Amino acid sequence: RGESYGLLIDQIGEVLRLPEDSKEENPVNLDPRMAKLAGGVHRLDGQLMVVLDVDRVLELAPEMMAA
Repeated sequence: RGESYGLLIDQIGEVLRLPEDSKEENPVNLDPRMAKLAGGVHRLDGQLMVVLDVDRVLELAPEMMAA
């Protein structure tokens, strides 16, 4: 959107390449605060991995600064 951002990452545990066709919509019982920032989920070995939507996170920054 024409703006540059930097993200500080404390640690990278594991990088995964996941097929787009295994991505699912957010479950209806996902915490609404997390669902607002999630771009979907993947099921991995019986666990649910929530995909963070970085654009949604960055949209929150101006709202948080205004509060």
